[in-house]
Amino acid sequence: MTARQKILTVFGTRPEAIKLFPVIHALADDARFESRVCISAQHREMLDQVLDITGVIPDHDLDLMQPGQTLDALTARALLEIGKVLDDEQPDWVVVQGDTTTVLAGALAAYYRKIPVCHVEAGLRSGDIYQPWPEEVNRRAVGTFATLHCAPTATAQAALLRESVDPKSVHVTGNTVIDAMHWVTKHAQAHPEIASGLASLESRFAGKRIIGVTSHRRENFGDGMRSIARAVARIAARPDVAVIFPVHLNPNVRAVMNDELSGLDNVALIDPLDYPHFARLLDISHLMLTDSGGVQEEAPALGKPVLVMRETTERPEGVEAGTARLVGTDADKIVYETERLLDDDAAYSAMARAHNPFGDGHSAARIIDLLVPRK
Repeated sequence: MTARQKILTVFGTRPEAIKLFPVIHALADDARFESRVCISAQHREMLDQVLDITGVIPDHDLDLMQPGQTLDALTARALLEIGKVLDDEQPDWVVVQGDTTTVLAGALAAYYRKIPVCHVEAGLRSGDIYQPWPEEVNRRAVGTFATLHCAPTATAQAALLRESVDPKSVHVTGNTVIDAMHWVTKHAQAHPEIASGLASLESRFAGKRIIGVTSHRRENFGDGMRSIARAVARIAARPDVAVIFPVHLNPNVRAVMNDELSGLDNVALIDPLDYPHFARLLDISHLMLTDSGGVQEEAPALGKPVLVMRETTERPEGVEAGTARLVGTDADKIVYETERLLDDDAAYSAMARAHNPFGDGHSAARIIDLLVPRK
């Protein structure tokens, strides 16, 4: 009998948890694998929400975040502490997802020990090392030494091949975020109480078209964030719309949004949502304004247009397919593009009905099959 492969999955943020829990579930259900989980807790509260709802129990919780911690301090601590876990576990593979500081540290610690690295959601590129920052460099770096590159799309695959990555190591798997959205939607149907917390806002804004907003990118801190806030205020002045805005806990975001948007009748500034409630927000929203990467993939799964408040995107497939549009952080541009979708039914339908290029809900199964030794 072939020995089971020990897989250590390493992650630290809410988006990573969302995109990796389908892989962790698949590993746990497959007799070919022994699944182990290490979290850095680069996000704490928001990460724990996803772990609770999905039933993922970490074997190692490093709890690395400290108030005011710099990127270099976090990177150094993560590298050292994940290295200790690797020495203890001796896994056959380390699985990381995306582009966070935890991804860079986890992959690098594995490389230092000559442990193969499986990079989920490999090959995303914006072409600008400062947008998104530091994520663009994190994912480029991991792309130079990962053993297995699970590209979500053919565009991501092509980006890796242009960088001379071994073609045999690159596989188009789709994006696990679609697996996750299917799972949470089904789970909420069976357990409606887990996503009932927006009911009061749905009642308050009955008859209005809801615009969901998220904003947290580091490169938008300062003038960009204030410009986004002012655009939201102008949009919310329309009597036919309402804005629901889960505000990130980062003070660089929260202080600006509270200053510009608190007290407006058609704006609800709320705390960050757990995953089922965020899926519900996507479902009830007419469209999404975001600077998030994941939302660009998740919203089209529910037929919701996405206006991306960034200058570049590492997910050009959505723009090319028509599910997303880059609008930057200029307030006038954000307002113009939002009102175009509100007032032009044909423009709205073209985005809402566009094919979602990011996956079919079976990505996790494809990924774990790639971890089995080939004869």
